[in-house]
Amino acid sequence: MEVYDYNYIRRFYSREEVAKEIVDYCKGKWVALEGKRGSKRIFIRYDRFDNPLRINDISDLKRLFISYENLRPRAIYASVNIYKILSKDKLKELDNIVYSTPVWDIDGNLEDFDIIMKVAEMIVSELERFGIEKSIYLKWSGRGLHIHLHEKSISEKIRKKYHPLDISYAIVEYILRRKAEEISKEIKKARGTFRPFKVENKIDIQRVFTAPLSFHRELNYVCVCFKPNQLSEFTLEWAEPKKYKHNPKWREYVDGEADILAEMAIKEVGGYIKRYLEHKSTQTFTFSSMPAKIKHSRKIGRFQVMALLQAARYYKLKGNIEKAKSFGLNRAIFYAWAKYYRPKYGVSRKTFVKVVLGKEDKEELYEDVGDERAFLSKRGWFQIGDREQTPMDYDRQIAERINRVVPYEKAWKAALKYIEKFPKDVLESQRKFYELVYKPIRDNFENIIRKYSEE
Repeated sequence: MEVYDYNYIRRFYSREEVAKEIVDYCKGKWVALEGKRGSKRIFIRYDRFDNPLRINDISDLKRLFISYENLRPRAIYASVNIYKILSKDKLKELDNIVYSTPVWDIDGNLEDFDIIMKVAEMIVSELERFGIEKSIYLKWSGRGLHIHLHEKSISEKIRKKYHPLDISYAIVEYILRRKAEEISKEIKKARGTFRPFKVENKIDIQRVFTAPLSFHRELNYVCVCFKPNQLSEFTLEWAEPKKYKHNPKWREYVDGEADILAEMAIKEVGGYIKRYLEHKSTQTFTFSSMPAKIKHSRKIGRFQVMALLQAARYYKLKGNIEKAKSFGLNRAIFYAWAKYYRPKYGVSRKTFVKVVLGKEDKEELYEDVGDERAFLSKRGWFQIGDREQTPMDYDRQIAERINRVVPYEKAWKAALKYIEKFPKDVLESQRKFYELVYKPIRDNFENIIRKYSEE
């Protein structure tokens, strides 16, 4: 996967086709941007006057990128709700919501692409059973799919009878309940362990979803739309920024096509608003492939600890999660080879570089991380010899194995918190990082996880 810098991302958003898709999708919606300050994620929903962000025309889009250029905005989101008036004093007025979009959120791992598509087929098929065909569209979000039912497929008659947010919440929940058994069986087949495979109803009063042709917040994919008849054709190549394949027919709908479903869903599920106003739980059906408990019976191996900490180190210094994974696995392999060859066979540095890494010192493709140099493939990933270490390799060799002991997300968050306590000069030093960061906890990283999980 090619790596794109911020200058490319900014130019991408200035393209006429891209800007038009984003503007048309975001009109009347509450917008959010995601950028970074250093390695910290920044999520922006209000301007400096506490007004909700909006994109109603191309000038609004340009203005946001100028106003928040220091945060290098990468991803653009828009609310499920469409408002009569988008202002800070009207946001909490329920009568100000004129439409709400039913969205099913399928969130997984790239290794489980086939399962993601299978679950999407199940949901789309169930919608079609209610006579809904023209008003459905799908969006590839980066690691999963969002299935949208166009908000205008619900007639004004139904929207006057029930609140739009009640309708969208009930429709999503109703379909998930009907397909609960089939979806549960399918996600048990999930292989990826970097993150749970989830199918959720996330509809709530402030929910946002990725805008069409927005970059993913971490992955180098853009959010492309397609119609149900393209499900069997879709591949990840459609989401690559330089050759994306996007269907602008997400705008299509048939007025009243979802009315029957809306009526049945409301009667079966009830709505969202009453729960919200009474501060009751709005917990919905959530299907997940991973348990939440930490398992303490096994230990995380040194190889995985090294890779995890090196990935966290790179992310802290440079802020690119995909490159961080590549670097983490690369350094773990590097140190494993170094340990094997040098002490046992007295291999010199020159021989080590030439034989083990398959490179000469004059190699042009490399990246310096502090005082440590690592070689790069032509695609921009770190590599050992002629074999590159990709983020997917990291997920299989590191995240999956860590997850057998403790949920990987807990380990990753603990690693970042642990790394933050060290000054920059330690993180930039190969020797200091090994001696001060990795070595003291290489055999008991589970204690670090427990410590930072309890804070």
